[in-house]
Amino acid sequence: MKIDVLTLFPEMIDQALSYSIPNRAQEKGHASVKAHQLRHWAIDKHGNVDDTPYGGGPGMILRVDVADAALEAVDHGHTAHRVMLSPDGDQFDQKMAEEFSKKEALVFLCGRYEGFDARIEEYVDQKVSIGPYVLSGGELPTLVIIDSILRLIPGVLGNVASLAEETFETDLTEYPQYTRPNIYKGKGIPDILLTGHHAEIAKWRLSKRRSASNR
Repeated sequence: MKIDVLTLFPEMIDQALSYSIPNRAQEKGHASVKAHQLRHWAIDKHGNVDDTPYGGGPGMILRVDVADAALEAVDHGHTAHRVMLSPDGDQFDQKMAEEFSKKEALVFLCGRYEGFDARIEEYVDQKVSIGPYVLSGGELPTLVIIDSILRLIPGVLGNVASLAEETFETDLTEYPQYTRPNIYKGKGIPDILLTGHHAEIAKWRLSKRRSASNR
């Protein structure tokens, strides 16, 4: 999988994805993630990529000509699935993560300031949000999405069973888990987990899971 990220803060992307599973996915050759500085496509020598909104109002708006040039440069011919991070986009969930993990190429466009020129939507395939709230920019949502999809690519996780039993895979939340010490400050763990009776343990775990839609 090839992933390109268009952002004013490529260091945020590079640093965050240089650890743990995202880094493993890249080292194993399962994915290639590259962050691009949006200012490479600035309109002037000062590196401006935004402008004041028509009609007045606070903040600055990412320019459509800058976004179009950047998207065309990293995805010439529009062969990748282009994603724009926006609070009013489609709600990201596990189903979308699975769909994205099957794409050959993805491009994420991260906004800052007050947002995007509305015409930019003509140059992307989908607007996506990770929740009904506003962040300073699209970098953190992009990292959340990339982390969630890289781990779904076959061969990335060392233990396939971990993926099969994960939260939301069956629309159920994870069951409570415990490890040593079995007693800590007077509080122990459920006796069933010490019996070694795997069928009963599995039944207990299922009883402790609840629908993700009711969480």
